[in-house]
Amino acid sequence: MTTFDDRENAFEAKFAHDEEMIFKANARANKKLGLWAAEKLGKTGDEAEAYAKEVIVADFEEAGHEDVVRKVVGDLNNVTADEIRAKRAELLAVAKAEMAGEA
Repeated sequence: MTTFDDRENAFEAKFAHDEEMIFKANARANKKLGLWAAEKLGKTGDEAEAYAKEVIVADFEEAGHEDVVRKVVGDLNNVTADEIRAKRAELLAVAKAEMAGEA
């Protein structure tokens, strides 16, 4: 194996790791958003956890996060899509910080 092959393998491994971390951070942020929305809906305990899972699953409907925004906006009648996007961005930063602390 050449040095070039070693570098190529290292870059591929780093790319795969980075993509996995992005996926996990997004899932964690969506869960946090779901728990936040569940609290606004008056759900607690298992109901809140179940709702958070619904929000996570909603993210698999299409590329991007607009599917999550639509779900939460549809469930919460008193918030705008921009407010949900801002809250999700805030929670994504929290999720990334938590993951960095766990590493």
